[in-house]
Amino acid sequence: MVRGEFVKPILEGVKKATIRMGIVVPKYDEVIIHGGGRPIAKAKITEVTYKKVSELTDADAALDGFNSREELIEALKKVYGRVYPDDVVTIIRFEVIQRLDDVRSDDVYCGLSPSDIARIYLRYLREEAGGEDREMLEMLSRGLSIRDVAKKLYGSAERRARVRRVVRRALKELISRGILSKCRRD
Repeated sequence: MVRGEFVKPILEGVKKATIRMGIVVPKYDEVIIHGGGRPIAKAKITEVTYKKVSELTDADAALDGFNSREELIEALKKVYGRVYPDDVVTIIRFEVIQRLDDVRSDDVYCGLSPSDIARIYLRYLREEAGGEDREMLEMLSRGLSIRDVAKKLYGSAERRARVRRVVRRALKELISRGILSKCRRD
């Protein structure tokens, strides 16, 4: 999650990294970036590095959308409180591969993967999904394919249509609630 003020710089390609206190190990190579209370982009993590605060540079600050190292450190203090020179930070560089504010696609899932839809749904509407639907979405969010989810739940890939219906319903709900932009067909 990023603060709302960073949404535009991320979408414009100005902010190309996020710097977090401590050692952060991303779970996925591709992530959904959330800002301003909604998903804004899908990004590929291109590099993860660790440094001490004292080793941060103006170049690191620029990647994170700041004008200087000092400005970056002040922002870290606002978020995390005290920041010491020996504290370790994680610099996560990323490349936006898909904007989610203007989704256009002929694909039934609006250009998103079932895994992306599941992750977004579970982040914003987890309580809306009951029992088996939630279990499906959780499996998909961990990277299982529709085929694998059907095999795990039903013992056969032939039940893929049931899993697809849940994904389509989740996408429709995300759009109807304004969490994702309406999918425009070109």
